[in-house]
Order: sequence, then structure tokens, then C-alpha cells
Amino acid sequence: MSVIRGRAWKFGDNVDTDVIIPFKYKARTLDPKELAEHVMEGLDPEFAKKVKPGDVIVAGKNFGCGSSREQAPLAIKAAGVAAVVAESFARIFFRNAINIGLPVLEVKGISGKVDEGDVVEVDLFAGEVRNATKNVAFKASPLPPTVMEILRAGGLVNYLKRRRKREDQ
Repeated sequence: MSVIRGRAWKFGDNVDTDVIIPFKYKARTLDPKELAEHVMEGLDPEFAKKVKPGDVIVAGKNFGCGSSREQAPLAIKAAGVAAVVAESFARIFFRNAINIGLPVLEVKGISGKVDEGDVVEVDLFAGEVRNATKNVAFKASPLPPTVMEILRAGGLVNYLKRRRKREDQ
């Protein structure tokens, strides 16, 4: 996992899981591709058509609040979003994102320093987010080593499979 570089999609505070992926889709499918077709539909009905692989969501405080279903981060990842950077996350969303291998970083003040369409670079290992458009960098709250290992593996299931394989050898 190297530096993520993509276009920023900006969302505000208290983005809940029902606007990330409306309940009517969560209740009917677990297929990531189908969920991706409706991601962020509650805030931007055209988002799924506009987002490109490698893009980054930049948000305010309490991103992912609401229900604890993992379909919300799954839909974001399946749409091609490479990372979510927010001032803060709802804890269950944060954990679900890590579990499915979607990089998430908390960066205080980021929402006021990035405009939609800016090019941002996310370096998980350095714990840094850089707005390449405005040439300004921000320090993120560090991710613990185990979380980094889970992200490197592509999610918790892959991490546990690799760990078990090493233990069996």
C-alpha cells in the first residue's frame, strides 16, 4: 500500500450510514457492486457515477454515524474510493472500515482546508495527508501497528488468514 493520490469528494459533519447507503439497499443486498451503485445517494444522487477509482472522501466530524452495518464502508470501497479522511469518525464505522480494508484517517481541521476536486495524497504509513492542489500537508492521528497490518492485508479476514497460515507453518 503506497501513497494514495486522488480527487477529493467533500462531505460535511454527521454523515450517517443511511445517507452513505440508504437502508432500502442495505436491506436488499450484500453485493458490494450493487451497493456501490447507490453509495452517497442520500447526499449526492450522482456520486456513484462521478467517483473514480482512487478518489478520496474528505469529511467533517462524526463521519459514519448511525447504524452499525458494515455495508456503508463496503459500498464506499466498492465504488473505488481509496480512503476516507475526516475530522472524526463514528467508532463503529471506523472499525468496520478497517475490518473490510478501507483506509480511514482522522485529521483535525481537514474539512476547512480541502475543496471538492482538490487532489489529495494520503500516506498511511507516514500518517500524513497532503492537499497537492494547495500544497499544504496535515498530520493525521496515527494508526496502531495492528491496524496497519489489517489494512496491508486488505481487511480483517485476510489478516487472520495470513496470521493463521504463519502459525500453522
